[in-house]
Amino acid sequence: MTLRYICSRPVRSRRYHRSVTFHLAQCNIVRLKAPLESPVVAGFVAALDPINALADQAPGFVWRLTGDDDSSTSIRAFADEQIILNLSVWESFETLKLYVYKSGHRDVLRRRREWADRFEGVQTALWWIRAGTIPEPSDAVARLNALERFGPTEFAFTFQSTFDAYGEAMSI
Repeated sequence: MTLRYICSRPVRSRRYHRSVTFHLAQCNIVRLKAPLESPVVAGFVAALDPINALADQAPGFVWRLTGDDDSSTSIRAFADEQIILNLSVWESFETLKLYVYKSGHRDVLRRRREWADRFEGVQTALWWIRAGTIPEPSDAVARLNALERFGPTEFAFTFQSTFDAYGEAMSI
């Protein structure tokens, strides 16, 4: 699948004074094997409320995109209606990483092939935002597109190739 590019190249972020507070935005997408109403993805649907509640209570959690049903499944950022967007904000890279890989979220992540198709291309993007900023779904699409086109940069990066809030590469 090819994602539409919103920007022709990543925009370098401005350098901020070290006293500015940043949060980490993250988005990830999944292409479901079937519509949400299908028994094929019942495990995914059943996991939504508990995993969202776990995120809401996780240390470092700031915000997550929600629609009519307290999840983001009703929000369509892509023409393909089976692509689900998750978008959230965290206090730090470390708190997001703990939630994703060291909480009950890890168990759901391990089961994703039960209800999600293999996906060609970028599925997750991370980027820094000023504290108090709420990202839009269009921001997430732009970051995924930039990461797909240019690889990890300070504009959009991954868990494996990370930048700090000031644009410096981080070693993990």
